[in-house]
Amino acid sequence: MKIEIEREKDGRWIAEVPDLPGVMVYGKTRAQALATVEALALRVLAEKSDLREDLLDMALLAKRRREPSRPLRLNRRWRKHCP
Repeated sequence: MKIEIEREKDGRWIAEVPDLPGVMVYGKTRAQALATVEALALRVLAEKSDLREDLLDMALLAKRRREPSRPLRLNRRWRKHCP
């Protein structure tokens, strides 16, 4: 994970992770800015991972709810592509 850090004119440090939109923090010291931006980046990645798992769970539930006795009906255009 690439972290960009620089010092502002007012003396504060700003750190950001360009690959994760919105992950940008200020710190009084360079070390504080680095530690805070790393923590925020990990939290954002964890949230994205949880969301991805939730979406997969919802997709599996929807698939299980389909009636097995009722086959999916495909229009003529797609029938020729399916075995």
